[in-house]
Amino acid sequence: MLSRRSLVAASLFAAATPAFAQAPAGNDPVAILTAIYTRAAKGKGDGGAAFVTQNKAAKAKYFSKALIALWARADAHTPKGDVGPVDFDPVTNSQEPDVKSFKVDAEKTETDQATLAVTITGHRNDRKPADQIVRYDFLREAGNWKIDDIKGSSDGKAWSIRKMLTDALKS
Repeated sequence: MLSRRSLVAASLFAAATPAFAQAPAGNDPVAILTAIYTRAAKGKGDGGAAFVTQNKAAKAKYFSKALIALWARADAHTPKGDVGPVDFDPVTNSQEPDVKSFKVDAEKTETDQATLAVTITGHRNDRKPADQIVRYDFLREAGNWKIDDIKGSSDGKAWSIRKMLTDALKS
């Protein structure tokens, strides 16, 4: 049985230990992207990452409030029966996901913003080198890291989720 003195001592030790003083590992951009791509690469790597964008709860887990609001406005602006402004899997940068392996690199990290690049290697190896890289802009909201934009290229032509959503509101 713990005495009050040993309980207080254990609490003070835990508070002073760096592992307890740091934010949870799952709440940093590298850990977030590693979890997303690990799931996307499971099995044959063809399941994609629709789980990131499939519903409001998924978007709330991964995306900034501003990006969620922009996406909702763009979806509401889409004529009934039409495909929304994002008609592909931005996480795998594809219509037909193919993720064999991936590498996450932090390009820029600041207190409240970060930019990371994920290089995707597929089983088919049919992508241009530039199309294998997907970049993520993160920002910190209420102490949690959230994706604020996803960028890549398709056949050498640059795309950005924010730009696609903004452009959809103009048409």
